[in-house]
Amino acid sequence: MNPQAKLVFVSSLLLGTTITISSNHWIMAWAGLEINTLAILPLISKSHHPRAIEAATKYFLVQAAASTLVLFSSLINAWYTGQWDITQLTHPTSSLILTSAIAIKLGLVPFHFWFPEVLQGSPLTTGLLLSTIMKFPPITLLYMTSPSLNPTLLTTMAIMSTALGGWMGLNQTQVRKILAFSSISHLGWMAVILVYDPKLTLMNFYLYSMMTAAVFLTLNSMKVLKLSTLMTTWAKTPSLSAMLLLTLLSLAGLPPLTGFLPKWLIIQELTKQDMAPTATIMALLSLLGLFFYLRLAYCATITLPPHTTNHMKAWRITKPTNTMIAILTTMSLTLLPISPMIFSSI
Repeated sequence: MNPQAKLVFVSSLLLGTTITISSNHWIMAWAGLEINTLAILPLISKSHHPRAIEAATKYFLVQAAASTLVLFSSLINAWYTGQWDITQLTHPTSSLILTSAIAIKLGLVPFHFWFPEVLQGSPLTTGLLLSTIMKFPPITLLYMTSPSLNPTLLTTMAIMSTALGGWMGLNQTQVRKILAFSSISHLGWMAVILVYDPKLTLMNFYLYSMMTAAVFLTLNSMKVLKLSTLMTTWAKTPSLSAMLLLTLLSLAGLPPLTGFLPKWLIIQELTKQDMAPTATIMALLSLLGLFFYLRLAYCATITLPPHTTNHMKAWRITKPTNTMIAILTTMSLTLLPISPMIFSSI
């Protein structure tokens, strides 16, 4: 892709995100979401492969439907209350339609079907944008409207997302699809706590974005798209593979690592809200995610492929690791000890 064109698309992406997260008026928020959608489409379809074109088409149709619903919910609210302010979404029907619209935009169950397909058709760098930056504007809209959302609906969708994200990721061999189901599962954790402690949802999103960025950039550096390729990476980049193992365990939420922090805080807050059964179910369902993260980690560091003749063995790479990967990986592993400072900042 032409560097100037790429610069325009990435700038538009940042502009759309900024407009949505800084707006108070529904029409401005909607315009930002539309700019975002139009800016990411060329980045999804840049390889001109039929699968990439299909992914871009699916993404456009789904996001257009979701944006229409956002506009529709704000119109109903304005009709009944005379308010276009995002924080004044008080009409119950509007809240219901908005929750559905944002769930479609994010890929929460039961509106999750498009997300693994679109991620599978996109390059890894675009997949990273879809999993992190593109989720930020919808989550900020949920954050701003959180007092008027339906807690029962969100909790149900959250439990379903964590369950399906875990179950459907178990059987995958494509790395991008595994990461898509991982994203759906993490969104479940964000949605469950949204009404009770919205700041915790945002903190969870920031930490998830950081860990996912580390995994995507590492995989992109290794040129890995499926598990059978991942099995040969230890021979090429042993240190990077070892770091990938730890980052995946952090994403799974194992205690000494950063990923444990949001899960611990969410379970603690749910228990305070007398929702111990929900907290127990969420904790048990996260074991499904742990299984496929361990599977990825196992393929990355412990196994060699059974049929080595089918794979081209690459020379060990001596070039230095990308600085961004180093920073993100370090933060993905070591933020738990400074959690009191994170608490005081939120």
